[in-house]
Amino acid sequence: MKSSAPRALTGLKLRVKAIGKKQAAYSAADTANEASASKPRRLAIVKAAGALLLTAFALAATSASADTIYPIDRASMIANGRFDFKVEFDKPIKSGDFTILINGKSYDRVFGKKGEFIADEDNLGASSFVVKEAFIKEAGAYAVEVKALGKTTKVNWSVYAPQNRPKAKNVILFIGDGLSVAHRTGARILSKGVSEGKLNGRLATDDFPYMAFIGTSGTDSIATDSANSMSAYMTGHKSGVNAMGVYVSRAKDSLNHPRQETLGELIRRTSNKSFGVVSDAEIEDATPAAVVAHTRRRADKSEIVGMFYDAKPDVILGGGSAYFLPKSTIGSKRKDEIDYIERFKSAGYALAIDADSLKKAAPKANRLLGLFHTENMNGVIDRKILKNDAIKNFPNQPDLTEMTAAALEVLSKNKEGFFLMVEGALIDKATHPLDWERAVYDTIMFDKCVEIAKAFAKQRPDTLIIVTGDHTHGISIIGTIDDAKAGEDMREKVGVYADAGFPNYEDKNKDGYPDTPAVSKRLAVFINNFPDHYETFRPKLDGQFTPAIKNEKGEYIANEAYKNARGAVFREGNIPRSNDTGVHSVDDMIVQAYGPGAEAIRGYMDNTELFRVIADALALGNEKKK
Repeated sequence: MKSSAPRALTGLKLRVKAIGKKQAAYSAADTANEASASKPRRLAIVKAAGALLLTAFALAATSASADTIYPIDRASMIANGRFDFKVEFDKPIKSGDFTILINGKSYDRVFGKKGEFIADEDNLGASSFVVKEAFIKEAGAYAVEVKALGKTTKVNWSVYAPQNRPKAKNVILFIGDGLSVAHRTGARILSKGVSEGKLNGRLATDDFPYMAFIGTSGTDSIATDSANSMSAYMTGHKSGVNAMGVYVSRAKDSLNHPRQETLGELIRRTSNKSFGVVSDAEIEDATPAAVVAHTRRRADKSEIVGMFYDAKPDVILGGGSAYFLPKSTIGSKRKDEIDYIERFKSAGYALAIDADSLKKAAPKANRLLGLFHTENMNGVIDRKILKNDAIKNFPNQPDLTEMTAAALEVLSKNKEGFFLMVEGALIDKATHPLDWERAVYDTIMFDKCVEIAKAFAKQRPDTLIIVTGDHTHGISIIGTIDDAKAGEDMREKVGVYADAGFPNYEDKNKDGYPDTPAVSKRLAVFINNFPDHYETFRPKLDGQFTPAIKNEKGEYIANEAYKNARGAVFREGNIPRSNDTGVHSVDDMIVQAYGPGAEAIRGYMDNTELFRVIADALALGNEKKK
């Protein structure tokens, strides 16, 4: 925890600066009343600014900033769960200048080990103290107190005990990356159809009996990314934007921040269960990586492959083979000659490189590595509907449904049970560039994966299924767009309220996907945050939408490739010009659950609580059976 004094000083300075800016903004266009009142107003502003600065300087003079403790205040953790304990002092001190007490006892009595004092951390001019892989044996409330050079810094932790008996043998966690309510609604309408106000079918999750809202904010911002939001699910600890499996500290090395034990590591350390990771993104991408990884920088993809190898999930399926290949291999993105594909094969993994080899490998494999693209895999519209150039280099990619089924086939061979994480990553990958059709088609595929899991759970009722996302997007359905309406103005073709009617998508082959997104009366879907771009009101059949491109100033401006589209409308962005696509929203995430242990999903939950739901369901954290 840090003292409020520096923050107060910064905040007061910003308020003074804002007052000055506001004063400077007055212009000759002010009304007569405003003009006549401007002189006394200026005097009042000057007096207020002076008082604020005096208060700030007083605070700065009388209060020193506090040291920082990790895990942070109000952290909740499982007994015997591993974490790095770190104290960052705000100045250089000597090794004898501090004491650390936990519930009144010396830290080493509680942790059972000594730590390391660092006199000058990373040449930053300040000291720190670290205990690697600390843990607390007994459940309860813990008050941590650090005293150094006359200052005292405190945090409080809550430690809960592992469950003695499992509620479920298996847990399947589905993460629709960026999955929002509108994605679900759109998937339901496009896949099932609607007539006379009633849906003609339901999604796989629609009958799940337990539901909750989840808050997704991180330690540094209310607005999260996939790394730290998924990390909260996988560790039970908060983190910061772009970080996973660590607390964000001041360390310069992205791999040297205080670690938090991941669910994958907890499974390996305390159980004989298997676990698997499936995604249609690069397997090193934030959401799948968070099952095993520890880094401040989610872009450490080469290092993340090494973390996968260290943790050795029994199933790894997705894209991102470029980070497995040695530098000398064409298409590699590594900076060394390590061949992780060979390393995994030597560790007993069967290898699949396309849909056919996946189908052959799964029945026989006990460990399975499947890499189906050098980067992110391709989505439903490009692979199944358009069959365009986007898939020419990897024409035989498996569906996320096929990967889910293969993972279940391999993992269910373990009589002790398993944990499986399946990510529908392309929902997010398409929503960012405002390409809602691609996002919703991939939401349909994501739901088909849930249907596969439900069928599995019917045969194995000791299986808990959880369906959620890591964060939301600001996306909404407002009606329809009807090309049959007269005129060229596409805005006037948008139907709202009674004028919306119903869309005319068709699914003649009954595969659950509309035969084409390019129908004459389609959903009107818009995203509430965006860069400058040209709104075409139509699906992008020539490839995923690229709304903005960078200009010579380094700013993102509307991509003129869409300027001459029939009826295109320029939309001025409402996010900073440094952003080329839409951004995540802070809206609550919805989580739904089915099976033993699902009753823990209710009301409003913090995203860190999902870790406990899974750990409790599987009774993780107890000593491993021999």
